[in-house]
Amino acid sequence: MKRIGFIGLGVMGQSMASHLLGKFGQLNIYTRTNEKANLLIENGAVWCSSPAKVTQNSDVIITMVGYPTDVESVYFGEDGILAHASNGSLFIDMTTSKPELASKIYEAAKVAGHDSLDAPVSGGDVGAKQGTLSIMVGGDQDTYEKALPILECMGQNIVHQGPAGAGQHTKMCNQIAIATNMIGVCEALVYAKKAGLDEETVLKSITGGAAGSWSLSNLAPRMLAGNFEPGFYMKHFIKDMGIAIEEAKRMGLTLPGLTLAEEMYQSLAEKGLGDKGTQALYHYWGE
Repeated sequence: MKRIGFIGLGVMGQSMASHLLGKFGQLNIYTRTNEKANLLIENGAVWCSSPAKVTQNSDVIITMVGYPTDVESVYFGEDGILAHASNGSLFIDMTTSKPELASKIYEAAKVAGHDSLDAPVSGGDVGAKQGTLSIMVGGDQDTYEKALPILECMGQNIVHQGPAGAGQHTKMCNQIAIATNMIGVCEALVYAKKAGLDEETVLKSITGGAAGSWSLSNLAPRMLAGNFEPGFYMKHFIKDMGIAIEEAKRMGLTLPGLTLAEEMYQSLAEKGLGDKGTQALYHYWGE
């Protein structure tokens, strides 16, 4: 049974790692904030003091960190994965990151005798807790098949999208669709309130119709309850939108809806809301 290492235990990573406990070999974990590892350690995970220690004691290394700069550091730093991996290791980066960085990791892994997948996820804290994430995978087909039993512990809708970087490009499509949908969700609720309707009653009608979406079903109720804590950080969503806009420009593509959403979210982050959830877009209208 493979020893698995998991680096990054944030809002989603902690729940994702919990689904791997007892399923394979030893689960080795590392995160920059030690306290986030306590529950996993109590349930049998082994704490490692650095990414290098995780890597040295694992056959499969999964990363779920914050930003492309974090991914770069974790993989290419002196204390990072590539410098300490045993021959034949499997790397699975589940961070939403840059497609070109996924390709860079893939090439470096191949040269060093390892396998690599980019496998970003969608489904938020709910999907992470329930093990029902959508997982978008880029990399070689045989590597994908080898990793599938591990990915199936964390998700249900798992699709191999193509070569290295394809998983990240697919995640950009996901974030583009969410960005403008979130504007629509918030505008619908603001309109309902201004029209003197009961917003929760409105949701009963529109969530099951053509307007239905994951955000409308899962995040609109949080908005109405005044719950803006992160299932997914606003600051990370802004990062994702920035990557998508950058990639679109590189391809000569204009995305006005995404650009508007990024501007709206950025204005809220400048007001100190970056650590709130994406549903905090509701505050744009002063709600």
